[in-house]
Amino acid sequence: MLTLLRVLFGFAVACLVAGVATVAFVVSPVELANLPAEAQPERLTNAGILALLAATHSAIFAFPFAPILIGIAELTRTRSLLYYLLAATTISLGGLLAIFVYEVPGQPSILNDYAVAAFATVGVLSGFTYWLLAGRGAGGRRGGTTPAATSEPDATEGDAPAPQPT
Repeated sequence: MLTLLRVLFGFAVACLVAGVATVAFVVSPVELANLPAEAQPERLTNAGILALLAATHSAIFAFPFAPILIGIAELTRTRSLLYYLLAATTISLGGLLAIFVYEVPGQPSILNDYAVAAFATVGVLSGFTYWLLAGRGAGGRRGGTTPAATSEPDATEGDAPAPQPT
């Protein structure tokens, strides 16, 4: 049950990060900082709402793919940052490909350097976020290791060996 909560929490926060990163490519933080003080609250509110909408869209698109990749990582106890970065970036670039496939012929294409950089960045940031919150603990505790608190201390010079029960 804790594993499921960890995975869901990591996925939800990674989707929120994806939404914020996506909006940051549309409404740059520099643009927001350079606004007059009276215009900032409204623009920040609009950017926040847009980020939540983008996060929802990211979650809906990623939902069929992420549980498969997360399940594989949990079963194989994969805790590698590289795995989560590649998995999330692949899902993100898959989203770009899905948009490209359904483009209307004759209209400007989404397939350009800026869009590829944006989608790849969103994938890397969301993959890192998921790994940080949930992926580092994939598969639960490692078996076969003795916790340090229960191991017996080593005998040092001058100490007599502890009596062994018979």
